[in-house]
Amino acid sequence: MDILKIERTEVVSREAAAARLHEIADALASNNDVEFERGGKRVRVHVADEVRLEVEIEVGERESEFEIEL
Repeated sequence: MDILKIERTEVVSREAAAARLHEIADALASNNDVEFERGGKRVRVHVADEVRLEVEIEVGERESEFEIEL
């Protein structure tokens, strides 16, 4: 059972999505915590030194999906 689960879907530009991914990657590279802010509240997530990285790609006729999970 999850202690906390936050899901949010939003439409952003490709460049904004890339910037957000860069921020997450920089946080992962520099320390073991990643911080998120949602609804005026900060959530800090501890990330272990070793993680399971899952990449999923689905290509359809009208849209494609690219998902990264740690």
